[in-house]
Amino acid sequence: LFPLLLLFGGVLCFISYAVAPVNTENLGLGIVLVVVVFLTACFSFYQEAQASKAMEGFKKLAPDFATVIRDGEASKVHADDLVPGDVVEVRGGDKVPADLRIIECTSFKVNNSSLTGEAEPQSRAVDMTDDNPLETKNLAWYTSFATEGTARAIVIRTGDETMIGRIAAVVTGSEAPPTPIRREIKHFVHIISGVAIALGITFLIVSLAKRLSPTDTLVFVIGIIVANVPEGLLATVTVSLTLTSKRMAAKAVLVKNLESVETLGSTSTICSDKTGTLTQ
Repeated sequence: LFPLLLLFGGVLCFISYAVAPVNTENLGLGIVLVVVVFLTACFSFYQEAQASKAMEGFKKLAPDFATVIRDGEASKVHADDLVPGDVVEVRGGDKVPADLRIIECTSFKVNNSSLTGEAEPQSRAVDMTDDNPLETKNLAWYTSFATEGTARAIVIRTGDETMIGRIAAVVTGSEAPPTPIRREIKHFVHIISGVAIALGITFLIVSLAKRLSPTDTLVFVIGIIVANVPEGLLATVTVSLTLTSKRMAAKAVLVKNLESVETLGSTSTICSDKTGTLTQ
């Protein structure tokens, strides 16, 4: 909303200059407002691009090829071509190509940190050991790593139907609540807009009562409205959050959204159900 308010103020400045070309201050102010919005958008785009570039690394978690046994012969196929019911072989160092149920294994261990956050390799077995799918030892999950041993398993789910795919669908499908700073800025913009419009209407009535010329009245009203627009606030907030995110990046903290910097500063308690996730 705030960039829109600044753009609206810039448009009003240009209109004021078009009505009264003698007053070049309105032209200069309009250019400044547009430049501020443009530079702020560049800052935000750069930060989002940096985060997106870092997140591209996570795509490497998806395995490219898998060893599948079809018609009694082992062959390499693209992981996207696997279907439920395929029998695959996984060795230490491989990425698990789909959600698997293990039917044979020898000293087989997997790293499920991409799914559960547990950094220690977990041993796998043929028998079911728990009713919870994430805890039982006869299942291996898509995007996890085989750290040692060998295994032969049956594909039970692929693609979006895998456990990690379901989690991704829930995360991307849920609408994130507005951050505290977004709520505060929205509230501030509503107040500023209301005050600016109210003052503009008030001075419009006064100008008409004094029978000023329509041109002078329009310029005067536009000037009153633009005067209530805090031109530097957007740039100040963006630069402050960007500098903070840079300091956090130096400490290996990936900031995907600038607004989350302020949200993290408002956090008093962090709850975690996994030991080792937050400790070094």
